[in-house]
Amino acid sequence: MRLFPLLSFIVLVFLDTYGLSDDRQALLQLKSQVSEKKRVVLSSWNNSVPLCNWDKVRCGLRHKRVTGLNLGGLQLGGVISPYIGNLSFLISLNLSDNSFGGTIPHEVENLFRLQYLSMSVNILKGELPSGLFNCSRLLKLSLHSNHFEQSIPSELGSLTKLVVLNLGNNNLKGKLPASIGNLTSLKSLRLGYNNMQGEIPDGLARLTQMVVIILSNNYFSGDFPFHYVYNWSSLEVLSISANSLYGSLRPDLGNLLPKIRTLFLGSNYFTGVIPTTFSNISNLQSLAIENNKLIGSIPSSFGKVQNLQLIALNGNSLGSYSSGDLEFLDALTNCTQLVSINVARNRLGGPIPTSITNLSRDLSDLQLGKNFIYGSIPHDIGNLIGLQSLGLQENMLTGSLPASLGKLSELGELYVYSNRMSGHIPFSIANISMLAELYLSNNSFEGMVPSSLGNCSQMLYLYLGFNKLTGIIPREIMRIPSLIHLVMESNLFTGSLPQDVGRLQNLVLLTFGNNKLSGQLPQTLGNCLSIKDIFLQGNSFGGSIPDLSGFLGVESVDLSNNNLSGSIPRYFANISSLQLLNLSINNFEGNVPIEGVFQNASKVLVFGNKNLCGGIRELQLKPCLVETPPRQADHPSLLKKVVIGVSVGISFLLLLFIASLRWFRKRKNDHLTSNQTPLTLGAFHEKISYGDLRNATDGFSPSNLIGSGSFGAVFKALLPAQNNVVAVKVLNMQRRGAMKSFMAECESLKDIRHRNLVKLLTACSSIDFKGNEFKALIYEFMPSGSLDVWLHPEEVEEGHRPLRTLTLLERLNIVIDVASVLDYLHVQCHEPIAHCDLKPSNVLLDNDLTAHVSDFGLAQLLLKFDEESFLNQLSSSGVRGTIGYAAPEYGMGGQPSIYGDVYSFGVLLLEVFTGKRPTNELFGGNFTLHSYTKSALPERVLDIADKSICHNGLRVGFPISDCLTLVLDVGLRCCEESPSNRLAMSEAVKELISVREKFFKSRRTAKS
Repeated sequence: MRLFPLLSFIVLVFLDTYGLSDDRQALLQLKSQVSEKKRVVLSSWNNSVPLCNWDKVRCGLRHKRVTGLNLGGLQLGGVISPYIGNLSFLISLNLSDNSFGGTIPHEVENLFRLQYLSMSVNILKGELPSGLFNCSRLLKLSLHSNHFEQSIPSELGSLTKLVVLNLGNNNLKGKLPASIGNLTSLKSLRLGYNNMQGEIPDGLARLTQMVVIILSNNYFSGDFPFHYVYNWSSLEVLSISANSLYGSLRPDLGNLLPKIRTLFLGSNYFTGVIPTTFSNISNLQSLAIENNKLIGSIPSSFGKVQNLQLIALNGNSLGSYSSGDLEFLDALTNCTQLVSINVARNRLGGPIPTSITNLSRDLSDLQLGKNFIYGSIPHDIGNLIGLQSLGLQENMLTGSLPASLGKLSELGELYVYSNRMSGHIPFSIANISMLAELYLSNNSFEGMVPSSLGNCSQMLYLYLGFNKLTGIIPREIMRIPSLIHLVMESNLFTGSLPQDVGRLQNLVLLTFGNNKLSGQLPQTLGNCLSIKDIFLQGNSFGGSIPDLSGFLGVESVDLSNNNLSGSIPRYFANISSLQLLNLSINNFEGNVPIEGVFQNASKVLVFGNKNLCGGIRELQLKPCLVETPPRQADHPSLLKKVVIGVSVGISFLLLLFIASLRWFRKRKNDHLTSNQTPLTLGAFHEKISYGDLRNATDGFSPSNLIGSGSFGAVFKALLPAQNNVVAVKVLNMQRRGAMKSFMAECESLKDIRHRNLVKLLTACSSIDFKGNEFKALIYEFMPSGSLDVWLHPEEVEEGHRPLRTLTLLERLNIVIDVASVLDYLHVQCHEPIAHCDLKPSNVLLDNDLTAHVSDFGLAQLLLKFDEESFLNQLSSSGVRGTIGYAAPEYGMGGQPSIYGDVYSFGVLLLEVFTGKRPTNELFGGNFTLHSYTKSALPERVLDIADKSICHNGLRVGFPISDCLTLVLDVGLRCCEESPSNRLAMSEAVKELISVREKFFKSRRTAKS
């Protein structure tokens, strides 16, 4: 009997020795799979050192087997060896924060004693191995920040002891398995930043011990089960933002989450009002419900939540455009720990309360932009000394910038663009040494730009465009080496562009267009080697273009409408990135290159330079004269005879040419008054000549240029005989398709009459003083310009902008006018006519803002449709310039039809009421103006509406949301992708008139 204990001891020693050997071999195999350069940190892992003394290895006290392996944060690479499955006594395995790749070996299923597993922050991929869920003793499983794919296996439910599960920041797909309801010990669930979808499973309600739930940034959908909250009384963190969840916030939500510290519900579709019971959550620190559909006021009771640090309610429909909307800011002065307030993009009105200057000194982020806030910026805003970002953009603020802004020494971002601010830019701003982004564009600031702004040595983005700033450009600004964007367009700057511009080595965007700058462009401009876009158009720069051959990454160069001269540099042809080169309306001369960007007429604009020649055929420039170099004659007498003979011959040919020219002019003029011009000309204008039009436009002076189109330019002209102002459309006969455009416009308009069509008075078909063919159309002049100018005044020079914005009723009248004329063209004419190029720039307004449709250069009489003619016109008219308005079927070679016009009208209507072009940078891919509008109706219609509509000419209590919803719905149905699904214009007219009658009964005008 005494031998039995001895034998048992021997067996145990043998097993332990065998087990230690097995563990040693497994770890050495693990080391061998680590990338060689990183093995040095595991240098103690060798046979000369006892296993339990190896770095990062922990052994059990009894059996000396490996129970813990902590390799976290060692920057190890390679793959995980399958031998890891032999560490059968392993309780804790930490491989996090390394660079392990490949997959998790299936052998981990052998680690049945494992309780803690972390492989987070690696580059692991593939599926989650189902065998992993055999480790039934697991308490913590952390695999976040890898590249795992596929769905979470239903076997997850077997880990019934699991307390912490973190699978966030992967590429996991599929639904959250219902078996998660089996994890009744779970306290922390983190699945954010994946591609998971489907509804939240009911099983989640059974997890009554939850402290942290993070499901944000997935594709979960459906009605969020807020009733589960009853079971989550211990919850401290709930983050479900950036999904597609909906539902109404429960009024008692704050009472059900007494311990909540972080509540993130943003970027979903939640509705209702903000529960006032949130004020009962004493521990609440962060509340984010941004980008939802919340309405009502922002509760002042937030002032009771004294631990509040972050409140983000931006992108909702909070507020009522009224003066009391910002009263909650008064209450927030009690929240002494506040760091961030973001209520931008709502319906908040009224002035900024002066009490805002008493907010927490720790406040670093204050965003009030894109609301309807008026009044001035509080003078003591500088008291918020902790501010790092201040957003007040796109409101209706007036007054000047407070000098106290200079006290905000930590301020890095200041956004005040698109307001009604005035006065001078305070010198004190230069004291903000941390300032990186200064946006003051689209206001009425005046005076000189403080040269001391050059002290802001960390400035990245400086936007001062569309103001009334004067004086010279401070050279000190050009000495800020960090500048990336410098935008000072559409001001009144004079003088030259400073030589110091060459110091801006990091500059990507340079915009000084539409000022009064002069002098030569500095040679140092070519030193800005990072430049991508340079816009200097609309100034008086002279001389030649400096050497810009180093602009190898430039995409846009606009030097148009200056006084530049010399030849066009050939190096532009070598810049492969160049997408736009606009050199129009200058004094360039000589040969236009034909290589590189010059091979594409849509990327190069050179019109308005009289002495250019050559180039590709599409530019329609005159050919260059070939100069033959003189040759040394061996026989001077013979050369003399040849010269005399040639001279006599040339003289004879010249006389013959002059005689022929006179005969040709007479023939052309006779032809004009008979059957060349397809119009019955009125008595007053029927004999108008090229000379008359040239005199009336002051030699077709650029000062009389009021627009340009597909086939020519439009000039304002004064016909002295009747003291009558007209619009003269001069066709560029060198452009392919111009004659067809001329004939199409004449043919379309000769027999049609409608009050909303621009009246064609007459036409001129003649030759100019150089013997070139000349054709022009003379229209009634529209003094209020195009609809495009009214919709986008920020893109127009200061002196040419409308003095006000269009009211809701005026916009409605305009679209009714356009719809009426399209209905007339499509149905009521003897032959249906498709306009084919409807857009805001082709809708002109008279003194009464009555709309008149113009530009029938692409119009088609559908019963006489000629496909080849139409395609030629499309290719030569630059349909690319009206992308977004052309029906999708045209892009696939479809024939013109009235349905194409309906589509264009729908897009135009959406643009009129949202203020956004279909080509706005906001849109791309499948996200279009149509989908942007559709997704907002009806709850968020005011969010997408042009802001100037809401307070312009409407009576108190006007149901603006209902009106806009009905109008925009008409636009959506007009621009359906399928032509057969589009609304008929006759129906569109009826519905729009019905809206006007319903909402403006007491304000009928003559247009109704």
